[in-house]
Amino acid sequence: MSPNTCRSILFATALITIPLAAQSATQTAQPAATETAPPAGFTSTIVLWPDGAPLALRTGAAATSGDIPKLFVYPAAGAGPHTAVIVMPGGGYTHLVMDKEGSVGAKWLASHGVTAFVLEYRLSPAYRYPAPMMDGSRAVRYVRAHAAELAVDPARVGVWGFSAGGHLASYLSTVHSAGDPKAKDAVDRVSDRPDFAIISYGRMDLSLAVPRPVPTAGSPGMEIVLAAPTANLDTVSAVNTDTPPTFIYSTTADQTVDSRNATDYYNALKRTGIPAELHIFELGPHGTGFAQNVPDSERELRIWPGLLANWMQFHHWMPDQL
Repeated sequence: MSPNTCRSILFATALITIPLAAQSATQTAQPAATETAPPAGFTSTIVLWPDGAPLALRTGAAATSGDIPKLFVYPAAGAGPHTAVIVMPGGGYTHLVMDKEGSVGAKWLASHGVTAFVLEYRLSPAYRYPAPMMDGSRAVRYVRAHAAELAVDPARVGVWGFSAGGHLASYLSTVHSAGDPKAKDAVDRVSDRPDFAIISYGRMDLSLAVPRPVPTAGSPGMEIVLAAPTANLDTVSAVNTDTPPTFIYSTTADQTVDSRNATDYYNALKRTGIPAELHIFELGPHGTGFAQNVPDSERELRIWPGLLANWMQFHHWMPDQL
């Protein structure tokens, strides 16, 4: 049995068993969900599960925004159909960097003819594995299922994740399913496999120690934050022949996520025959986003969005020129 099949079984089992436990607890006994201010500049909002998300600790009038995974929409100009990209901000699965790692990239995509969606996924400590993964999976399915009304191409739906969002992007790239044609919900009938992935300084190889010169309080490993075995979260070992083409960006100077995560994931893609492009810059701390507000390394890093545009244009996921 392949690692991907094992993970799919574990994921499906979690979807069945965890809701039963959640239903047995009263809503008032649950920890408060982490709430996030919305990103700047979106045109509309999509609630991914209008009737309440699976594993929701609070529903209806008791729910807060942190209990409700959603997409913030940044449409490309013109009739389409456009490529779609779901942008997943980082924040260690405990918070979301909605502008530097969300709206900035979404606006850039929209200005280059790609419709973007910033995902607000559920966060620890109230929500742990597999809730954020379910939110990412639902986002891909939702955009693909509603492609006509969103003016996007259902065969060109990608994901772009930063830091923890990069881990989520790699998870969705390695653990996915074709959908259930008999599902009552039309969204669940389509695939949640991304057609391509962009990973910015994500942590994919959980066997790597995180090099911190000084211990950082409040920054535990993802396996602790998500309360899941490392084997369920390590995506390097889960790369398979159905993993989509991937663009990876990292920096050698990152002291939070070792850039060997990028090289290990790239090597796994190459061994498996998956098209991939890797860029590791010498300078730049963790969380460089679009190389904004990093004066010591901005001169070197400012070219990387152009490299991404070239890659997307080469694969016909972005128009050559508007």
